[in-house]
Amino acid sequence: MELSQIHIYRMTHIENITHILEYGITHKNSLNASPGYISIGDISLIDTRATKNVNISNGNRSESHGTIILGDFIPFYFGVRMPMLYVMQHGGNYVEKATPPQNIVYVVCKVSDIISSGVNFYFSDGHAIDNLSLFYDRSKVEELPIIIDENAIKAKFWNDNLDIKRKKQAEFFVANDISANLLAGFVCYNEIAKQRLIGMNIDAEKIKIYPQAYY
Repeated sequence: MELSQIHIYRMTHIENITHILEYGITHKNSLNASPGYISIGDISLIDTRATKNVNISNGNRSESHGTIILGDFIPFYFGVRMPMLYVMQHGGNYVEKATPPQNIVYVVCKVSDIISSGVNFYFSDGHAIDNLSLFYDRSKVEELPIIIDENAIKAKFWNDNLDIKRKKQAEFFVANDISANLLAGFVCYNEIAKQRLIGMNIDAEKIKIYPQAYY
């Protein structure tokens, strides 16, 4: 896996896409944040992240290159069909309302574009809330392809291996808003969802129907 080939994915409700196309992916505290934003995530996890402080060790637990609060950043995954998606689709835990798959869209960016934009970012080798996960700054981005576990990220089954589940949910954290010109594409569930996106003036070539990315 080459750095230039790595994409990052953020799940959102399809109704949020119009705002994203105009303002980009905005942080909740941004001046451009959508007043009508529809949340589909786990409220408890979102609240935990809002105050969760993590150490940037760059792979060495005995070192510290500063700390960050997760809630100050916009998180992405390195793959699709994450454990959290199941809860989004079916409800449960602290997800207020189940969201049908045709209403969930993956907004896709290229890591190389994020790097070129100059925006600050960090990444982890596993789920951000798990104490086993390590965090890295942009000085380690050239090593990203060997730091994250590609096999775990693409794994279809993980219930019998908690470490695969942790590594599957490695994350990429972007500071500040992400300009709309950094959006590489969109992944959706079916043709109905695709046509809704086209109706928002998204080029059909930037939309991929991929039901395998859903439960």
